[in-house]
Amino acid sequence: MTPKQTRLTLLISGLTLLAGVIGLALMALEDNLVYFRSPSELASEPVELATVIRIGGLVKQASLEKRGNENRFIVTDGGAEVVVVYIGLLPDLFREGQGVVVEGSFETLTLFRAQTVLAKHDENYMPPEVAEALKQSGAWEDGSTP
Repeated sequence: MTPKQTRLTLLISGLTLLAGVIGLALMALEDNLVYFRSPSELASEPVELATVIRIGGLVKQASLEKRGNENRFIVTDGGAEVVVVYIGLLPDLFREGQGVVVEGSFETLTLFRAQTVLAKHDENYMPPEVAEALKQSGAWEDGSTP
C-alpha cells in the first residue's frame, strides 16, 4: 500500500470509530431522558404504561387525600386532570392550588404513580414547563396568580 492509501485507511477507520462512539453515547442518553407533559397533552396523546415522564400543573383544590404514607391528589392545568398517587413524605412547600411537577409512570390508564414530587420553592416561582402549559390552556396569564 502506498502512504496515501494508508492515511486514507486510517482516516476512514478513525471516522468509523468516532461515529460508533457517538452512536453509543446517544443511545445511553436516550434511556435517561424524561419527557415533560401537561395533563392536557396527556389527554390528547396518552403515553404507554410504565414510561417514565414528568407531569406538571397545579394541585387541584380539595383533592389531597392522605392514607397513612400514601398521598393521592389531582394535577390539573385547567383543561384536563391526572390522578397522582405518591407514597412517602410530600415536600414541605407542597400545597393545594400551587404548582407541582411529579415524575413517575402510569400504573393504569387513569392512575399515575409518582416516584418524585417537586413543589415550587416560593410564591413567585413556577417551573417554566408548568407556566407554559397553564398559559396554553388559558388557566394562567403573565402577571396573574394561577
